[in-house]
Amino acid sequence: MFITRLISGVILVLLSLITVIAGGPVLAVTLLLISIIGMYELYRIFKIEQSTLGIVGYIAAMIYYCLIYIGKTEYIVLLLVIAFLAMMAIYVFSFPEIVTEQVLCAFFGLFYVAVLMSYLYQARTMQDGAYVVWLIFISSWGCDTFAYCVGMLIGEHQMAPKLSPKKSIEGGIGGIVGAALLGAIYGAIFQSHMIALNHAIIQCAIICAVSGAISQIGDLAASAIKRNHNIKDYGKLIPGHGGVLDRFDSILFTAPIIFYLASWMVEHMN
Repeated sequence: MFITRLISGVILVLLSLITVIAGGPVLAVTLLLISIIGMYELYRIFKIEQSTLGIVGYIAAMIYYCLIYIGKTEYIVLLLVIAFLAMMAIYVFSFPEIVTEQVLCAFFGLFYVAVLMSYLYQARTMQDGAYVVWLIFISSWGCDTFAYCVGMLIGEHQMAPKLSPKKSIEGGIGGIVGAALLGAIYGAIFQSHMIALNHAIIQCAIICAVSGAISQIGDLAASAIKRNHNIKDYGKLIPGHGGVLDRFDSILFTAPIIFYLASWMVEHMN
């Protein structure tokens, strides 16, 4: 099991390196595919993965990424409104075969997976994005690693006993501190390459600390959904890790936080 998980992890890291470094259409298409798979995993819980509701969600996600890629972001709200109205129309004309929870899941999945995931692409395209984007992975995966290690060593007080009994408050704090430390080290190494972030060491440390805290909420939120529906993993696509949402649950929360926090720092902390 450990070997399988390790091999899958190495492959994930390599794919992340290739797609993020490439950026542009390679990254956009990759994130779209990941989003569609993630939406499918979530929709499957509510049995709408192959329904008309699900198809509307997938199509809306495709159009959304096209708008992001060509820079027509002013149409995103319109797209979301149209997608919502289309889902409500399906609900009305399919009643009572489709229940309220399924409609809510269809729209929630579009936002929770596709929209939040897209901020990884948006972070890559911003000023200094080639360096800022890696903070998403450093903060989320770094925080998770430090939280696990600190929790194993000194964890005594449970953070959310009903959702994740093994997570401790001490581990959570250790994860945030560890993420900040990794951010500072990253900033020190690449500060000479960053133009927009003039105080890279401090700025990267702050960004990773904040997003590290948020990543733990993302992880627990994903656990809450699974526990509500009595499932262990969202899928089996990634051997040893589960599904796409099992691996990227924290990134869905850290990507938008880092994008907006870095954008704010570029404008106000230089």
